[in-house]
Amino acid sequence: MRKPAELRAAITAAIPYLHPNPDKLHLFVEEGRVVSTSAKSLSFEYQYTLSLLVTDFADSADAITVPVLAWLRKNQPELFTNPDKRLDGFKFETDVLNHDCVDLLVKLPLTERVVVKVVDGRYEFSHAAEPVDPYDDPSGWKLPAP
Repeated sequence: MRKPAELRAAITAAIPYLHPNPDKLHLFVEEGRVVSTSAKSLSFEYQYTLSLLVTDFADSADAITVPVLAWLRKNQPELFTNPDKRLDGFKFETDVLNHDCVDLLVKLPLTERVVVKVVDGRYEFSHAAEPVDPYDDPSGWKLPAP
């Protein structure tokens, strides 16, 4: 699975609090399953809930929500484009620790398609890219590269 590590990198880059405190960001893959069909190949899809926990966070929840939304736009776009998935595509819980800090837990239903081929007597696999919406304009939500 690639998406947990990719989201960790995106969140860490976007949230200054995490630069000196990377141990305050925790990721958990939960309720994972592999969905495959009886097609001719062994290609499959990972389906899981990614739980992202930021601990002792003293900034606004917006500081986490916005970069997660930007990452989702590129990496799980059907959470925006499919009306049936919008309502449950981004869930969160907050544990208010005191007047200044919270632990924020975000739960995201993610999928990753894996294409499997047999080449020269061994398995080769690659992760399929997410479909690109030709009408999406990332200029309003994508951070410029550093």
